[in-house]
Amino acid sequence: MIDYRAFYAGRPVMITGGLGFIGSNLARLLVDLGADVMLVDSLIPDYGGSLENIRGIEDRVRVNVADIRQQTTMNYLVQGREVIFNLAGQVSHIDSMRDPYTDLEINCRSQMTVLEACRRNNPGVKVVFAGTRQIYGKPDYLPVDENHLVRPTDVNGINKAAGEQYHLVYNNVFGVRGCSLRLTNCYGPRQLVKHNRQGFIGWFIRRIVEDQEIEIFGDGMQMRDFVFVDDACDAFLRAGASDACNGQAVNVGGLEPIKHKDLVELMIEVANTGRRRYVEWPAEKKAIDIGSFYADSTRFRELTGWEPTTTLREGLTRTIAFYREHLQRYL
Repeated sequence: MIDYRAFYAGRPVMITGGLGFIGSNLARLLVDLGADVMLVDSLIPDYGGSLENIRGIEDRVRVNVADIRQQTTMNYLVQGREVIFNLAGQVSHIDSMRDPYTDLEINCRSQMTVLEACRRNNPGVKVVFAGTRQIYGKPDYLPVDENHLVRPTDVNGINKAAGEQYHLVYNNVFGVRGCSLRLTNCYGPRQLVKHNRQGFIGWFIRRIVEDQEIEIFGDGMQMRDFVFVDDACDAFLRAGASDACNGQAVNVGGLEPIKHKDLVELMIEVANTGRRRYVEWPAEKKAIDIGSFYADSTRFRELTGWEPTTTLREGLTRTIAFYREHLQRYL
């Protein structure tokens, strides 16, 4: 197996959504590995992208404030890049139900824009797409492997599934090498905490840091697995440096599942602040809830050697410490 970290030395790469949560953390790893890093981000308010996320590495990356929906722009930007980490997307499930057309534009049609730009202007590029476990919908069995039916419960899941399939088709038919990483719940520094529409863990962390109350929906018995952002970025690095995953969609899950109520108790214990209260499910959230979910990442591990190494306690400790120092910059 190639040395996937050494692979990036001097390598021209591009990250769409590069000023967002995972994108900016990935950029930090790549510049340390000596890559030539271009970040593309539209900086749409409330989507999570922020120049704050690249504080300290501003002079080591090139930033293009651009929208992946623009074909002519993408035609130009993809040129000369050897690896594209395609992370740009609308990730709020609730927003996708309130405004399905915007979700369709960003998570579905825009993925075609990126891939067409590659096919026409840089067919030798490798594209790694940020997929999501949301495409599976409510699981028939646990842990969920890649053989599970794709059966989304919301508009976001449908559009992400379509975007993923475009990447696989362009790999299989047009030879634009690509794969998709189906991420479970990612968390860590530089995650959006301004509002609660992009997943609950970032919002929980903010409430804990502010010593506020966390509302747990229902009985808190639902289970999830969580991936610390450094482990997620390591997965992207491995996928980008190897052709083993080409044409495939693979799960990238956490070390072990945990119940919501136990997650909150662990956060309170780690932070020594915050408290919790059980409340009824809001109707709009209950309608698209998938119940318990945790992933089987065996296929990706066998293909690339990837393993998550950050325990939930360690990851929460690091994340809470980050926001205690920098919270005001993210509000």
